Amino acid sequence: MKGWLPDGKIGAVCFSIDDVHPGTSQDPYEAGGDLTFGALGRMVELQRLHPQLKLTLCVTPDWRLKSLVPDTLVLRRIPWLKTRVHWTRRHPAGHFRLDRHPQLVRYLNTLERSEVVLHGLTHSHPGPRFAVEFQDQSVRQCIRTVERGMEIFSAAGVRFVRGYVPPAWNAPAALIAALGRLGFEFLCSARDLQTDVTREAVTAMSGLTGVSLLYPQLVGDHRLVHLSCNFQATSPIERALAILNLGGVLHIKAHIFKSGGGHVMLDGLDDSYCGYLDRVFAEINKHFGDRIWWPHLSEVAGRARLAA
Repeated sequence: MKGWLPDGKIGAVCFSIDDVHPGTSQDPYEAGGDLTFGALGRMVELQRLHPQLKLTLCVTPDWRLKSLVPDTLVLRRIPWLKTRVHWTRRHPAGHFRLDRHPQLVRYLNTLERSEVVLHGLTHSHPGPRFAVEFQDQSVRQCIRTVERGMEIFSAAGVRFVRGYVPPAWNAPAALIAALGRLGFEFLCSARDLQTDVTREAVTAMSGLTGVSLLYPQLVGDHRLVHLSCNFQATSPIERALAILNLGGVLHIKAHIFKSGGGHVMLDGLDDSYCGYLDRVFAEINKHFGDRIWWPHLSEVAGRARLAA
């Protein structure tokens, strides 16, 4: 796709953060609920160091996962039950529903250079793929799930844009169709940190495969723009520079918490990852200066839809 970059810009840097919800340091993991004193505060400090940086916060409206590792329930060993029961401990429905946490909503609404998108509804599903929310649901079921998330966002009063980041990257055809019918503008499903950076590179790792690794691409039947994630804490700086040298979108991913619920995130937004990103951004500025565009994901999608 051509024409999506503003005049004078040769590439774009986007940064998105998954799993934001009201969990605090008193819970199994802090996911935004500590506001300035937690991971969101680290994010704000990173923006202070790099005023050009914009953020897309991927917020789950009614987060349910208490544990991030399978439990030992006997029920999940019974063949006809194992895909029907939840494999992890979960919070009660509504415990972390965003409209019940106005302090976090107020904080999100006051953040500068930040936008909010939906990140599933509960981030959970029965069966062994317990964090993959969208699996075998119909289009109608996907529509209901997405609509319920928007209802909670609206009830909470959080400002959000029409983008979607499905939990665990998985975006089946039914979800893509549902998002198109509901008027969403962009989707971030594919994550690929391994495929070599070339103009023709397509994704082959998590989520959607066969879509462009570097450039905005339309998917589905409703002009839904897809933007792949291609960089995280484990990626070398050289990968970032290569993506930008080819005029692509460097889409950096983080998860809001590093560890908790029995699991450690390689791209968790701790002090170490923030320090690494500080160095990455400094290198980008050193190599490219003001030739780089630092947009929200929604801004890239908007220009891509006009250019298509």
